[in-house]
Amino acid sequence: MLDDTASRFSIGILLFIGWEILAIMTIVNVVMKARSAAGAWGWTMAMLAFPFVAVPLYWILGRQQFQGYREQLQIAQEQNEGVFDRLIETLDPHFAQLNEEEKRYGGVLERLSERRWTDGNEVCLLIDGEQTFDAIFREIETAEDYILSQFFIVKEDSLGTEYRELLERKAREGVKVYFIYDEIGSHKLSKSYVRSLREAGVQVHRFHSTQGPSNRFQINFRNHRKIVVVDGRVGFVGGHNVGDEYRETTERYGEWRDTHVKLTGPSVLSLQMVFLGDYFWAARQIPELKWDRIVAADGSHCGAGPSKVLTLPTGPIERVEGGTVYFLNAITRAKERFWIASPYFVTDESIRSSLQMAALRGVDVRVMIPDKPDKWIPWLATFSYLEDMDAAGVKVYRYEPGFLHQKVLLVDDFLSSVGTANLDNRSMRLNFEVSALVMCREFAKGVESMLEVDFARCRQVGKEDYSSRPLWFKLAVKLARLASPVL
Repeated sequence: MLDDTASRFSIGILLFIGWEILAIMTIVNVVMKARSAAGAWGWTMAMLAFPFVAVPLYWILGRQQFQGYREQLQIAQEQNEGVFDRLIETLDPHFAQLNEEEKRYGGVLERLSERRWTDGNEVCLLIDGEQTFDAIFREIETAEDYILSQFFIVKEDSLGTEYRELLERKAREGVKVYFIYDEIGSHKLSKSYVRSLREAGVQVHRFHSTQGPSNRFQINFRNHRKIVVVDGRVGFVGGHNVGDEYRETTERYGEWRDTHVKLTGPSVLSLQMVFLGDYFWAARQIPELKWDRIVAADGSHCGAGPSKVLTLPTGPIERVEGGTVYFLNAITRAKERFWIASPYFVTDESIRSSLQMAALRGVDVRVMIPDKPDKWIPWLATFSYLEDMDAAGVKVYRYEPGFLHQKVLLVDDFLSSVGTANLDNRSMRLNFEVSALVMCREFAKGVESMLEVDFARCRQVGKEDYSSRPLWFKLAVKLARLASPVL
């Protein structure tokens, strides 16, 4: 009996020592590969304090680089050289020649994305779900050749069912339908929903982040993009997913506030290319699409003249942290105004310092965030920034009628952006995102008017919104802030 006890004790000691060695090796990996000092410190402290929990969590949640995607894009390009050649040939006459002011705003983003601004686009602002899905459904009804559909969340509720039935009907009419969804965001989507689409002829694929033997634990990455393209002539991008709350008032959140845009012109082909990369990753094939359909845009439908547009994809495959550069570029280029609406405000030091610096040099800096939370940790973490923002003159507003989900920014009276990227660590480092950036004064006026209505429905908050809280709440806020770099 004593020998058995001693043997088990020895095995336990060896396992403990082995785990500590693994923890040390993991800490080395964290220090060498972490993109931010805050993230490195967070993981290191967790592994020192709770190695048996933190080590496996790191290998599941802590990876900052999505493996294999860039390599697959290279393969796709080599296998389909003609497709890419036709795209460049079609877009070449529509690439925008930026003047000095426009280069100041947009030049960095061209080099970041390896994409060009295109001219002659029409951009229609779609406010909330009714406008957005009415426009999407109307264009899908007119589809003659193909439909590209990609959403982070697809729900099996009344809107989700209506959307599925429409896609199925178009597929039975002979229209090619390609459908991507994120398996984490759409984790409640049933097999019967997917099977019904496939039986109708829709090509359905989950994004499948964990493809490949080295990617088994890539479950912390998300494809957060929302894209619809019809026949290569019209495209949609913005904050809406497919679910009833995006179109209706809900008991839990009240009014759901979101924004989308409808694109016509050469920017649609660029948006189509973003979809194509994700589709190749998911399905390992390139669908036959049209690359020579550019509908001339004169702005007559939206009340704004032809616009310069850059469809900007960002994600965890880039050598440069594209999501962070996207926000920093907008903040640092602002001369008079930087307004942003985002459901989350959980950022690193570089973003917060840039917001403070902009406010201190006299820029009207406004951040609009929800009053009602859908996720408790990022909602709590936001309170920890209020004192610093207030001290520098950054104005923070909480949207009161319901849940604010739009991802919109406005720089001066010139540059606007509507897309999928939130002002948080996940969108900057872990998610695949896409935004439509628009250089057009008329369109910027429309965005300004929309946001002014939203600000009128907010309450401005400052340091007292945190300082007046009880001790237990402040502790929860600080813990949420500590957790935010690793989430």
